[in-house]
Amino acid sequence: MPKAIAIRKIDGKPGKVYYPLDLIDLPEPQPKDNEVVVKITAAALNHRDHFLRQHLYPGTTFGVPLLADGTGVVVATGSSSAAQKWKGKKVVLNPGSGWKDDPDGPESPKGYAILGGTKMNPLGTLGEFVTIDAGELEATPRHLSSCEAAALPLTGLTAWRAVMTKSGQAKPGRNILITGIGGGVALMALLFATAAGANVFVSSGSEEKLKKAKALGAKGGINYKEEGWDKKLMAQMPAERKVLDAIIDGAGGDIVDKGMRMLRPGGVIVSYGMITSPKMPFIMGAVLKNIELRGSTMGSRKEFADMVRFVESKRLRPVVSRTVSGLDNFDGINSLFEDMKNGSQFGKLVVEVAKENEVSKL
Repeated sequence: MPKAIAIRKIDGKPGKVYYPLDLIDLPEPQPKDNEVVVKITAAALNHRDHFLRQHLYPGTTFGVPLLADGTGVVVATGSSSAAQKWKGKKVVLNPGSGWKDDPDGPESPKGYAILGGTKMNPLGTLGEFVTIDAGELEATPRHLSSCEAAALPLTGLTAWRAVMTKSGQAKPGRNILITGIGGGVALMALLFATAAGANVFVSSGSEEKLKKAKALGAKGGINYKEEGWDKKLMAQMPAERKVLDAIIDGAGGDIVDKGMRMLRPGGVIVSYGMITSPKMPFIMGAVLKNIELRGSTMGSRKEFADMVRFVESKRLRPVVSRTVSGLDNFDGINSLFEDMKNGSQFGKLVVEVAKENEVSKL
Protein backbone atom coordinates (compact mmCIF):
# COMPACT_ATOMS: atom_id res chain seq x y z
CA MET A 1 0.00 0.00 0.00
CA PRO A 2 1.20 3.56 -0.65
CA LYS A 3 2.89 5.27 2.29
CA ALA A 4 2.58 8.80 3.66
CA ILE A 5 3.59 10.73 6.77
CA ALA A 6 1.01 12.19 9.15
CA ILE A 7 1.11 13.15 12.81
CA ARG A 8 0.30 10.66 15.58
CA LYS A 9 -1.93 11.62 18.48
CA ILE A 10 -0.42 11.74 21.96
CA ASP A 11 -1.73 13.37 25.11
CA GLY A 12 -1.01 17.05 25.55
CA LYS A 13 -2.57 20.48 25.45
CA PRO A 14 -2.37 22.78 22.40
CA GLY A 15 0.93 24.64 22.47
CA LYS A 16 2.42 22.19 24.97
CA VAL A 17 2.26 19.05 22.86
CA TYR A 18 4.51 18.13 19.93
CA TYR A 19 2.98 15.35 17.88
CA PRO A 20 5.42 12.75 16.54
CA LEU A 21 5.54 11.83 12.87
CA ASP A 22 3.72 8.69 11.83
CA LEU A 23 4.21 6.55 8.70
CA ILE A 24 0.72 5.57 7.54
CA ASP A 25 -0.79 3.43 4.79
CA LEU A 26 -3.07 4.97 2.19
CA PRO A 27 -5.59 3.21 -0.06
CA GLU A 28 -4.45 2.27 -3.56
CA PRO A 29 -5.12 5.23 -5.89
CA GLN A 30 -8.39 4.94 -7.83
CA PRO A 31 -8.80 8.14 -9.88
CA LYS A 32 -12.30 9.25 -10.82
CA ASP A 33 -13.09 10.61 -14.29
CA ASN A 34 -11.48 14.03 -13.84
CA GLU A 35 -8.77 13.03 -11.36
CA VAL A 36 -5.11 12.22 -11.77
CA VAL A 37 -2.63 10.27 -9.68
CA VAL A 38 0.59 12.20 -9.01
CA LYS A 39 3.66 10.31 -7.88
CA ILE A 40 5.26 12.82 -5.53
CA THR A 41 8.94 13.46 -6.07
CA ALA A 42 9.38 16.29 -3.54
CA ALA A 43 7.38 18.10 -0.86
CA ALA A 44 8.17 21.16 1.25
CA LEU A 45 7.43 22.41 4.76
CA ASN A 46 5.62 25.57 5.78
CA HIS A 47 5.19 27.18 9.20
CA ARG A 48 1.64 25.78 9.37
CA ASP A 49 3.15 22.28 9.53
CA HIS A 50 5.15 23.25 12.61
CA PHE A 51 1.98 24.71 14.15
CA LEU A 52 0.06 21.50 13.35
CA ARG A 53 2.54 19.45 15.36
CA GLN A 54 1.78 21.73 18.32
CA HIS A 55 -2.02 21.59 17.74
CA LEU A 56 -1.97 25.34 17.12
CA TYR A 57 -3.57 25.29 13.67
CA PRO A 58 -7.34 25.16 12.95
CA GLY A 59 -8.64 21.69 12.14
CA THR A 60 -5.53 19.80 13.24
CA THR A 61 -6.18 16.09 12.73
CA PHE A 62 -4.49 12.70 12.47
CA GLY A 63 -4.28 10.24 9.61
CA VAL A 64 -4.15 12.98 6.92
CA PRO A 65 -0.76 13.33 5.19
CA LEU A 66 1.19 16.45 6.12
CA LEU A 67 2.40 19.28 3.87
CA ALA A 68 0.72 21.43 1.23
CA ASP A 69 3.64 21.93 -1.16
CA GLY A 70 4.30 19.21 -3.69
CA THR A 71 5.54 18.34 -7.14
CA GLY A 72 5.67 15.11 -9.07
CA VAL A 73 4.75 13.21 -12.21
CA VAL A 74 1.26 12.15 -13.31
CA VAL A 75 1.32 8.34 -13.51
CA ALA A 76 -2.40 7.56 -13.94
CA THR A 77 -5.58 9.42 -14.84
CA GLY A 78 -9.32 9.13 -14.96
CA SER A 79 -11.23 8.81 -18.21
CA SER A 80 -11.82 12.51 -19.02
CA SER A 81 -9.74 14.23 -21.66
CA ALA A 82 -8.95 16.99 -19.17
CA ALA A 83 -7.29 14.41 -16.93
CA GLN A 84 -5.65 12.30 -19.63
CA LYS A 85 -3.75 15.26 -21.11
CA TRP A 86 -1.58 15.29 -17.97
CA LYS A 87 -0.36 11.68 -18.24
CA GLY A 88 3.42 11.50 -17.88
CA LYS A 89 3.86 15.25 -17.24
CA LYS A 90 5.73 16.93 -14.40
CA VAL A 91 3.35 19.04 -12.34
CA VAL A 92 3.04 21.29 -9.30
CA LEU A 93 -0.09 21.09 -7.16
CA ASN A 94 -2.30 24.02 -6.26
CA PRO A 95 -1.92 23.97 -2.44
CA GLY A 96 -5.62 24.40 -1.67
CA SER A 97 -9.16 24.36 -3.01
CA GLY A 98 -12.35 26.40 -2.81
CA TRP A 99 -11.06 29.61 -4.39
CA LYS A 100 -11.38 30.04 -8.15
CA ASP A 101 -10.83 33.66 -9.17
CA ASP A 102 -12.68 36.12 -6.90
CA PRO A 103 -10.15 38.85 -6.00
CA ASP A 104 -11.78 39.34 -2.60
CA GLY A 105 -11.51 35.79 -1.30
CA PRO A 106 -12.66 32.16 -1.56
CA GLU A 107 -16.03 31.54 -3.20
CA SER A 108 -16.66 28.32 -1.29
CA PRO A 109 -18.93 28.78 1.74
CA LYS A 110 -16.56 26.43 3.59
CA GLY A 111 -13.62 28.70 2.86
CA TYR A 112 -10.20 27.83 1.50
CA ALA A 113 -9.11 24.25 2.25
CA ILE A 114 -5.31 23.96 2.33
CA LEU A 115 -3.71 20.58 1.75
CA GLY A 116 -2.03 18.77 4.60
CA GLY A 117 -2.84 17.67 8.12
CA THR A 118 -6.32 19.10 8.77
CA LYS A 119 -9.96 18.04 8.69
CA MET A 120 -10.65 20.59 5.95
CA ASN A 121 -8.83 18.67 3.22
CA PRO A 122 -8.05 14.93 3.12
CA LEU A 123 -4.99 15.38 0.89
CA GLY A 124 -1.37 16.12 1.71
CA THR A 125 1.89 15.98 -0.24
CA LEU A 126 4.22 14.16 2.16
CA GLY A 127 3.48 10.76 0.66
CA GLU A 128 4.15 8.55 -2.31
CA PHE A 129 1.01 9.50 -4.25
CA VAL A 130 -1.74 12.14 -4.32
CA THR A 131 -5.00 11.65 -6.20
CA ILE A 132 -6.34 15.08 -7.08
CA ASP A 133 -8.65 16.87 -9.52
CA ALA A 134 -6.89 17.61 -12.80
CA GLY A 135 -7.95 21.26 -12.55
CA GLU A 136 -5.60 21.76 -9.59
CA LEU A 137 -2.41 21.16 -11.61
CA GLU A 138 0.06 23.42 -13.37
CA ALA A 139 2.97 22.22 -15.47
CA THR A 140 6.24 22.43 -13.57
CA PRO A 141 8.36 25.33 -14.90
CA ARG A 142 10.92 23.63 -17.11
CA HIS A 143 13.99 25.30 -15.60
CA LEU A 144 13.26 24.09 -12.06
CA SER A 145 14.57 20.98 -10.36
CA SER A 146 12.10 18.80 -8.49
CA CYS A 147 13.15 20.23 -5.11
CA GLU A 148 12.93 23.81 -6.40
CA ALA A 149 9.46 23.13 -7.81
CA ALA A 150 8.30 21.72 -4.47
CA ALA A 151 9.44 24.95 -2.82
CA LEU A 152 7.13 27.03 -5.02
CA PRO A 153 3.37 26.47 -4.45
CA LEU A 154 2.20 27.80 -1.06
CA THR A 155 4.86 30.41 -0.41
CA GLY A 156 4.86 31.46 -4.06
CA LEU A 157 1.08 31.89 -4.06
CA THR A 158 1.07 33.77 -0.74
CA ALA A 159 3.87 36.09 -1.86
CA TRP A 160 2.28 36.64 -5.28
CA ARG A 161 -1.02 37.81 -3.80
CA ALA A 162 0.68 40.00 -1.21
CA VAL A 163 3.09 41.66 -3.65
CA MET A 164 1.35 41.62 -7.01
CA THR A 165 -2.35 41.71 -6.08
CA LYS A 166 -2.59 43.46 -2.72
CA SER A 167 0.29 45.95 -2.66
CA GLY A 168 -0.15 47.24 -6.20
CA GLN A 169 3.38 48.66 -5.94
CA ALA A 170 5.48 46.05 -7.74
CA LYS A 171 6.46 48.52 -10.45
CA PRO A 172 9.69 50.06 -11.74
CA GLY A 173 10.95 52.81 -9.46
CA ARG A 174 8.75 51.95 -6.48
CA ASN A 175 10.33 51.18 -3.08
CA ILE A 176 9.17 48.10 -1.20
CA LEU A 177 10.29 46.82 2.20
CA ILE A 178 10.01 43.07 2.84
CA THR A 179 10.39 42.18 6.49
CA GLY A 180 11.78 38.96 7.97
CA ILE A 181 13.84 37.92 4.97
CA GLY A 182 14.85 34.27 5.07
CA GLY A 183 11.42 32.68 5.24
CA GLY A 184 9.90 31.19 2.09
CA VAL A 185 7.19 33.83 1.56
CA ALA A 186 9.54 36.77 2.13
CA LEU A 187 12.09 35.35 -0.31
CA MET A 188 9.50 34.75 -3.02
CA ALA A 189 8.20 38.28 -2.42
CA LEU A 190 11.75 39.55 -2.97
CA LEU A 191 12.07 37.61 -6.23
CA PHE A 192 8.66 38.75 -7.55
CA ALA A 193 9.06 42.43 -6.66
CA THR A 194 12.61 42.58 -8.01
CA ALA A 195 11.61 40.85 -11.26
CA ALA A 196 8.79 43.40 -11.63
CA GLY A 197 11.33 46.24 -11.44
CA ALA A 198 10.79 47.56 -7.92
CA ASN A 199 13.56 48.62 -5.54
CA VAL A 200 13.39 46.05 -2.76
CA PHE A 201 14.76 46.53 0.76
CA VAL A 202 14.73 43.84 3.42
CA SER A 203 14.96 43.45 7.17
CA SER A 204 16.27 40.61 9.30
CA GLY A 205 17.89 39.94 12.65
CA SER A 206 20.72 38.13 10.85
CA GLU A 207 23.52 39.90 8.99
CA GLU A 208 24.17 36.72 7.02
CA LYS A 209 20.57 36.64 5.76
CA LEU A 210 20.79 40.31 4.76
CA LYS A 211 23.92 39.56 2.77
CA LYS A 212 22.27 36.64 0.99
CA ALA A 213 19.19 38.74 0.20
CA LYS A 214 21.34 41.40 -1.42
CA ALA A 215 22.92 38.70 -3.57
CA LEU A 216 19.38 37.82 -4.73
CA GLY A 217 18.67 41.40 -5.80
CA ALA A 218 17.74 43.43 -2.72
CA LYS A 219 18.89 47.05 -3.01
CA GLY A 220 19.57 47.29 0.69
CA GLY A 221 18.76 45.88 4.09
CA ILE A 222 18.71 46.58 7.78
CA ASN A 223 19.05 44.60 10.99
CA TYR A 224 15.84 45.23 12.93
CA LYS A 225 17.66 44.52 16.19
CA GLU A 226 19.61 47.76 15.79
CA GLU A 227 18.41 50.88 17.56
CA GLY A 228 16.79 53.31 15.12
CA TRP A 229 16.76 50.77 12.28
CA ASP A 230 13.94 52.61 10.52
CA LYS A 231 16.03 55.79 10.18
CA LYS A 232 19.01 53.80 8.97
CA LEU A 233 16.85 52.14 6.35
CA MET A 234 15.54 55.47 5.09
CA ALA A 235 19.11 56.61 4.55
CA GLN A 236 19.41 53.81 1.96
CA MET A 237 16.49 55.01 -0.16
CA PRO A 238 17.33 56.26 -3.68
CA ALA A 239 17.85 60.01 -3.87
CA GLU A 240 14.95 60.50 -6.28
CA ARG A 241 12.43 58.73 -4.01
CA LYS A 242 13.20 58.85 -0.29
CA VAL A 243 10.04 57.05 0.87
CA LEU A 244 8.61 53.55 0.87
CA ASP A 245 5.58 52.78 -1.28
CA ALA A 246 4.71 49.47 0.37
CA ILE A 247 5.72 47.11 3.17
CA ILE A 248 5.20 43.36 2.86
CA ASP A 249 5.10 42.00 6.41
CA GLY A 250 4.65 38.63 8.07
CA ALA A 251 5.59 39.55 11.64
CA GLY A 252 3.09 42.13 12.92
CA GLY A 253 4.21 43.75 16.18
CA ASP A 254 4.98 47.44 15.78
CA ILE A 255 5.12 47.45 11.98
CA VAL A 256 2.33 50.06 11.66
CA ASP A 257 4.06 52.43 14.08
CA LYS A 258 7.44 52.02 12.40
CA GLY A 259 6.05 51.72 8.90
CA MET A 260 3.97 54.90 8.84
CA ARG A 261 7.14 56.94 9.42
CA MET A 262 8.76 55.43 6.34
CA LEU A 263 5.80 55.18 3.98
CA ARG A 264 4.62 57.93 1.68
CA PRO A 265 1.11 59.31 2.30
CA GLY A 266 -1.32 56.68 1.09
CA GLY A 267 1.32 53.95 1.34
CA VAL A 268 0.36 50.32 1.85
CA ILE A 269 1.20 47.73 4.49
CA VAL A 270 0.33 44.20 3.39
CA SER A 271 0.15 41.76 6.30
CA TYR A 272 0.28 38.04 5.48
CA GLY A 273 0.98 36.89 9.05
CA MET A 274 1.61 37.92 12.64
CA ILE A 275 4.27 35.62 14.09
CA THR A 276 5.21 38.22 16.73
CA SER A 277 1.71 38.44 18.17
CA PRO A 278 -1.87 37.74 17.00
CA LYS A 279 -2.64 41.45 17.44
CA MET A 280 -1.04 44.68 16.33
CA PRO A 281 -2.14 48.29 16.88
CA PHE A 282 -3.36 50.52 14.06
CA ILE A 283 -2.59 53.99 15.36
CA MET A 284 -4.04 57.44 14.65
CA GLY A 285 -0.84 58.62 13.01
CA ALA A 286 -1.37 56.03 10.29
CA VAL A 287 -4.97 57.19 9.82
CA LEU A 288 -3.88 60.82 9.40
CA LYS A 289 -1.30 59.76 6.83
CA ASN A 290 -3.90 57.70 4.93
CA ILE A 291 -1.86 54.53 5.35
CA GLU A 292 -3.69 51.41 4.20
CA LEU A 293 -3.37 48.07 6.02
CA ARG A 294 -4.39 45.13 3.84
CA GLY A 295 -4.63 41.55 5.02
CA SER A 296 -3.54 38.89 2.57
CA THR A 297 -3.49 35.12 2.76
CA MET A 298 -2.82 32.41 0.17
CA GLY A 299 -4.51 33.14 -3.18
CA SER A 300 -6.94 31.97 -5.84
CA ARG A 301 -6.56 29.27 -8.49
CA LYS A 302 -6.18 32.04 -11.06
CA GLU A 303 -3.44 33.71 -9.03
CA PHE A 304 -1.67 30.36 -8.72
CA ALA A 305 -1.65 29.95 -12.50
CA ASP A 306 -0.48 33.55 -13.00
CA MET A 307 2.30 33.03 -10.45
CA VAL A 308 3.60 29.83 -12.06
CA ARG A 309 3.62 31.44 -15.51
CA PHE A 310 5.55 34.44 -14.14
CA VAL A 311 8.12 32.14 -12.52
CA GLU A 312 8.65 30.36 -15.83
CA SER A 313 8.77 33.52 -17.95
CA LYS A 314 11.27 35.22 -15.63
CA ARG A 315 13.13 31.95 -14.92
CA LEU A 316 12.94 32.57 -11.18
CA ARG A 317 14.27 29.93 -8.80
CA PRO A 318 12.76 29.45 -5.35
CA VAL A 319 15.44 29.40 -2.68
CA VAL A 320 15.94 25.98 -1.08
CA SER A 321 17.60 26.08 2.33
CA ARG A 322 18.06 22.37 2.88
CA THR A 323 16.86 19.01 1.54
CA VAL A 324 16.60 15.55 3.07
CA SER A 325 15.68 12.35 1.23
CA GLY A 326 13.23 9.55 1.95
CA LEU A 327 9.82 9.17 3.59
CA ASP A 328 11.32 6.80 6.15
CA ASN A 329 14.03 9.32 7.09
CA PHE A 330 12.31 10.51 10.28
CA ASP A 331 15.54 11.91 11.74
CA GLY A 332 16.13 13.98 8.62
CA ILE A 333 12.55 15.23 8.38
CA ASN A 334 12.50 16.09 12.08
CA SER A 335 15.73 18.05 11.58
CA LEU A 336 13.93 20.22 8.98
CA PHE A 337 11.25 20.97 11.58
CA GLU A 338 14.03 21.93 13.99
CA ASP A 339 15.42 24.37 11.43
CA MET A 340 11.98 25.96 11.20
CA LYS A 341 11.55 26.01 14.96
CA ASN A 342 14.92 27.76 15.37
CA GLY A 343 14.41 30.12 12.42
CA SER A 344 17.78 29.11 11.01
CA GLN A 345 16.62 28.42 7.47
CA PHE A 346 17.16 30.70 4.49
CA GLY A 347 14.59 29.50 2.03
CA LYS A 348 12.45 26.39 1.87
CA LEU A 349 12.93 23.08 3.68
CA VAL A 350 12.31 20.20 1.29
CA VAL A 351 11.80 16.44 1.52
CA GLU A 352 12.87 14.56 -1.61
CA VAL A 353 10.32 11.75 -1.64
CA ALA A 354 11.51 10.00 -4.81
CA LYS A 355 13.98 10.54 -7.62
CA GLU A 356 12.33 11.61 -10.86
CA ASN A 357 13.86 8.65 -12.67
CA GLU A 358 12.28 6.29 -10.13
CA VAL A 359 8.75 7.12 -11.27
CA SER A 360 7.01 3.90 -12.29
CA LYS A 361 3.61 3.03 -13.67
CA LEU A 362 0.90 1.92 -11.29
